[in-house]
Amino acid sequence: MSTKALLITEVTPRAGSTKQVVDAWAALMPPKSSVTQRAIYQSLDGEVALELCALNTLADATTLESWWALAREKLSPNLASDFRRQLLTFVEAPKDTSDALPATAYLQLRHVEVPPDRYADYRAWRERTIFDVVRTATEVEVFLAYHTVLSTEPGVMFVSGFSGPVEDYTAVFSSPRYQQIVREAGDQFITGGDRGLYTRLYQRIAVA
Repeated sequence: MSTKALLITEVTPRAGSTKQVVDAWAALMPPKSSVTQRAIYQSLDGEVALELCALNTLADATTLESWWALAREKLSPNLASDFRRQLLTFVEAPKDTSDALPATAYLQLRHVEVPPDRYADYRAWRERTIFDVVRTATEVEVFLAYHTVLSTEPGVMFVSGFSGPVEDYTAVFSSPRYQQIVREAGDQFITGGDRGLYTRLYQRIAVA
């Protein structure tokens, strides 16, 4: 069953340093008392490194300060950005995973910001639209819905996992039906219209 408390951390390595960053990050073992599972990814273009941490509880994020300091010490020489962290809580799983984190080879983060007074309507709408597409698409192996607790990019975060060809997976979300869903979301629910939505693709590098 997917984790109820998820910590997402992203960094941008300096040009040509992604492998050094990913290798050094994967070698830093988090405290098992707080982090039940962890996975390291890099974006498909190689420009971003990503860490997912499954926490026992949201409160466990407050116990990681010394581990974050160690990561800063080890990774900083090869980073072009600071550490960007988001703490999220589980909402629902149209396609759940048996483990705390997806075990798929690839991951996509899909983010939208929804005005609070539209959130209940948005939940009902996405059940009829987004989740219907996801549940019937064999290319999508895992699809989890989270919401931010602490983030500079607040809102809904979908964690989507797949292991097949990237082009087969992306075809699910570029179909005419899904493009209509995106337009509806931009018109009805997303702060800033369809500019309030972003997606990013990653490949898994290491799991701990």
